[in-house]
Amino acid sequence: QVQLVESGGGLVQPGGSLRLSCAGSGFIFNDYAMSWYRQAQGKERELVASSASTGRHTNYADSVKGRFAVSRDNAKNTVYLQMHSLEPEDTAVYNCRAFRSRNFGRVDDYWGQGTQVTVSS
Repeated sequence: QVQLVESGGGLVQPGGSLRLSCAGSGFIFNDYAMSWYRQAQGKERELVASSASTGRHTNYADSVKGRFAVSRDNAKNTVYLQMHSLEPEDTAVYNCRAFRSRNFGRVDDYWGQGTQVTVSS
């Protein structure tokens, strides 16, 4: 059974930091690209950061570049999102996603349940 379990969310003051973790199980973790998405209340879900399966290539939304860093430990089947200089606009539910493409157009696509991040004074 595939599971993605996020942790590390919470309430933080503006300018603060948090580190989110997403632990995967039930699949071959290092075969998958891992991504973090977020969805704020009343807004569409957006891609925050992604890491290729090897971790060598990462991408970030413009809104978080220079503040957030995605990393992964394939030995621990875990992907992280280190967040610094948090702003109220970063308040959202953060989800991790595991994705891989397979032959003939098939994909494997798994999502975690999400963790709430609230940035407020």
